[in-house]
Amino acid sequence: MAEEAAERREPRVTAVVVTYNRRDLLLEALAAIHKQSRPADAVIVVDNASADGTAAAVRSQFPGVHLAELTRNWGGAGGFAYGISLALAGEADLLWLMDDDTVPEPGALRALLAARDAYPARRPPTLIASRVVWTDGRAHPMNTPRVKPFVSNGERAAAAAAGGAPIRSASFVSILIDAAECRRRGLPQADYFLWNDDFEFTTRLLRGNVGLLCPASVAVHKTATFGATNVDPGQRFFYEVRNKIWMLRTRAPLAPVERLAYGGSTLRRWARTFAGSADRRALAASLVKGIAAGVRTRPRPAAEVLAGVAVKVRRRDGTGSSTAPASAHVTAPPLAEDQG
Repeated sequence: MAEEAAERREPRVTAVVVTYNRRDLLLEALAAIHKQSRPADAVIVVDNASADGTAAAVRSQFPGVHLAELTRNWGGAGGFAYGISLALAGEADLLWLMDDDTVPEPGALRALLAARDAYPARRPPTLIASRVVWTDGRAHPMNTPRVKPFVSNGERAAAAAAGGAPIRSASFVSILIDAAECRRRGLPQADYFLWNDDFEFTTRLLRGNVGLLCPASVAVHKTATFGATNVDPGQRFFYEVRNKIWMLRTRAPLAPVERLAYGGSTLRRWARTFAGSADRRALAASLVKGIAAGVRTRPRPAAEVLAGVAVKVRRRDGTGSSTAPASAHVTAPPLAEDQG
């Protein structure tokens, strides 16, 4: 009876937002989160040492938000790893993840939860992603989930019954994930810094699990331009190359046949990036550095990275602050290594 009551209990949703020097966009995102027809039960903002007054603005306008002020920029990967750690250390059943330039429409969270409830199986989906559009309403190419290959008719029918479609991965732009599965399979790869951290994390969570795209849930991704991440990335191309090699060398996220398929698609994407670049010399230098780093090194475990994260801790009266290591606040779950 206790287990049945727990299943009927409304799940506790914790929203996690990572930000860096985008105060106004973050405030817009937080306003949208607080205007949800079904609000999140808690909101965590991880500030990657912004220098534009972000932390003060959040404290002033959204005092109920749990604000974690990191003392240096650990990138989106480190920020989400830390924010998810905080959520998992609490009582979260579901985690709603998004970047600071994500503005969910008022019914976005309710639609994600409705799709989860409507899924016709005892075990709900591990991940449900919103439909992501740009400011003009077009589907954003940066956040198009990868369709799950080789889907059975039964899984396709179950997804359709919940108003969705099966997916194999998603981006950190309005996704709802199961906290229990995250505790089992571990945090995002904090050492990635940026790029491919969401791809690695979501494919790892979804290996052998159900993921859905929920078109009824809509979020606006307010990037400066319309396009994918491979549009002339400059020196940041290093992270794309290193992290993709790191990921393809790891067994947990992808099955062997998937590694071959995604490896081939990666090479084609890199070729298109070079073809469209205005500075191929910079891309070539980043490619060489990225290959060397990806082959010669491996990402450190998330717990090891977070052990070096220092967080500003404010006194209860709000006067002044000190610093403490992240390990004083959270315990990172282990990074699962599925066989494959």
